[in-house]
Formats: sequence, structure tokens, C-alpha cells
Amino acid sequence: MAIKSIPGAARNTRQRAEVVGLLDELTEFRSAQGLHAQLRDQQASVGLTTVYRTLQALVDAGEVDTVRLPSGEQLYRRCSRSHHHHLVCRECGRTVEVVGPAVEEWAEGVAAQHGFTDLNHTLEIVGVCADCVRR
Repeated sequence: MAIKSIPGAARNTRQRAEVVGLLDELTEFRSAQGLHAQLRDQQASVGLTTVYRTLQALVDAGEVDTVRLPSGEQLYRRCSRSHHHHLVCRECGRTVEVVGPAVEEWAEGVAAQHGFTDLNHTLEIVGVCADCVRR
């Protein structure tokens, strides 16, 4: 297996490549502990510290998005490269990417009113998904 390069990582090791490979396969956000457990289930020899360090390097490089649940738990996932926001279920953690042109226009307008430039923002809308409401 070729080791995938992680921008900004001190070393690109087999263990880091295992974390990146798993992230590439997933469609839902996962916690570092959840990723570690899944790697362990796949017989990958990757320590939890390596998972955390790899995730932080990927976040710093803009390769992974994060969301924080109301409980404080941080979740990670490879996301699309285009700017987007998230709907997050506070019950099950289900996350949906959404594009919000109205949010972008509002942010630009508010920034301009106050003389801000070079904007960057994130938006997480937290609620309860339809599946959890039905339960």
C-alpha cells in the first residue's frame, strides 16, 4: 500500500496512512475513538494518539472537517472541497452538508458594515433529525 501524504505531518507512516484510508471510505462523521475502534476491528495496529495527531494534521491542512456535538464530542470526516455548512443531529450525530448562499451574502454584508475582509466562517445548525424524532 502506498503511504498517502499528509500535508504538514512530521512523518507519513503506515499508521497515518491507515487513518487516512479509513477516512476516505467513510461517509459519516466519526469521533477519534470511533475511528480507532474501527481500525482495531480491521486488525490495524494504530494507537489512539496517532489517530488524534493524524486528525489534527488533516484538520490543520484543510483536508478534514470537524463538527462538535452539543455534548462537546469532536467528530471528523473528509468533506467536499467546496465551502459548505452542516446540519447536526444532537441525538445521533447524523450530519448533512448544506450550501447556504444566503448565509454567504449575510456574512459578507455584516463584515463589510464593520470593515472586515478576508472572511472565513463555519456554521453548524444543531437540531434533531427526522429519524430521532420518530423514535
